[in-house]
Amino acid sequence: MGLVELDINLTDEQKTMRNEARKFFMEVWRPAAIKLDKLADPEDVIASDSVLWDVFRQSYQLGYHRRSFPTEVGGLGLDDPIIGALISEEMGYAASDLAISMGVSSFPFTLAMMSPHPDMQNMVRQYCEDTEAKMIGCWAITEPDHGSDWLLFDGEHPPDPKPTPQLTAVLEGDEYVLNGQKSAWVSNGTIATHAALFLGLDPSSGMENCGVASIPLDLPGITRGKPLNKLGQRALNQGEIFFDNVRIPKEYMICNDPATYKMMIYTILAGANAGMGSLFVGTARAALDEALEYSKQRVQGGRPICEHQSVKARLFDMFTQVEAAGSLSRRVLAYNRVTTPPALHYSIASKIFSTEAAFRVASMAVQIFGGYGLSKDFHIEKIFRDARASMIEDGVNETLALGGADKLLE
Repeated sequence: MGLVELDINLTDEQKTMRNEARKFFMEVWRPAAIKLDKLADPEDVIASDSVLWDVFRQSYQLGYHRRSFPTEVGGLGLDDPIIGALISEEMGYAASDLAISMGVSSFPFTLAMMSPHPDMQNMVRQYCEDTEAKMIGCWAITEPDHGSDWLLFDGEHPPDPKPTPQLTAVLEGDEYVLNGQKSAWVSNGTIATHAALFLGLDPSSGMENCGVASIPLDLPGITRGKPLNKLGQRALNQGEIFFDNVRIPKEYMICNDPATYKMMIYTILAGANAGMGSLFVGTARAALDEALEYSKQRVQGGRPICEHQSVKARLFDMFTQVEAAGSLSRRVLAYNRVTTPPALHYSIASKIFSTEAAFRVASMAVQIFGGYGLSKDFHIEKIFRDARASMIEDGVNETLALGGADKLLE
């Protein structure tokens, strides 16, 4: 019987959209990600003649960048969480690095929708109308001295001024003046045209009094670092962004109120973690499929290794992990789509369980491949490296677990 889709309530429309997504991502994203992964210099990944730009253009032309935006601003209005989960899983199955790049591309424009200012609303419409990938966003939150601690600032302890954001914004008249930097881990950092920018507003309040802006990155005073050279997810561009007396109009600041900021980062974290959970369900399934196929072909002791008990046991353990992660992920996405505020600790649980399942399943798959699992001639080697990064990005799993536990105990 093999692997089956357990959700018996999938509609024909949902199945069609999943199958179309699967075909596109496997035919376009997977080979491109493999090609980009082999480039030794990350500068070549973003070069003008890179296949990366073909991927972005084709993805935009099919509307994958605007699938979650409402139709009023030119989006596809796909608010069905199951369709969202199915597409996200297929993205993660084909290429988790490109999936993350495409995912953060929409962040500044999603935030801009919260502003009533006509210029911000027009920016959202321009993004949704873009079919050439001329507008690409990044999530500029991490800094050289601040990573996951951005996410756990709302504890019971009084504000500590010591851990303050390195990027600050000072209000001068009708403008904010920005100074500081974001770290080399900003996804799409060196190619983005716009940023969802997290910054400090009051150094005396530490991480408590922060703001969120949605800004273009062609302003005077903004410079970029070199793209980061990484172990895995090499098709995902990441790099530093520097701000030197950068002036932005007040309307770019989407949130400058501490209470609103807490609610916003809570919602963003819930959405990002649930999305990561869904994406890496797909990556885990990809690793399982690689192992299943190889185990049927590889012969040892006169028979395919899938007939050996130790391999059978390992395969079934992998299968169990994938199915459990998928079930949790879809339920969290469905619940949080209709619940305000979202259940953050469930999103965190989904992210942690799915990313650790992806890495564990990929590691077991490498073991099944044996020495060939270490060879770059086999795709499982890339899946293994890509999955390892998932337990660090969007909040390291250990830190997220502490935050999730706080919500569980409330």
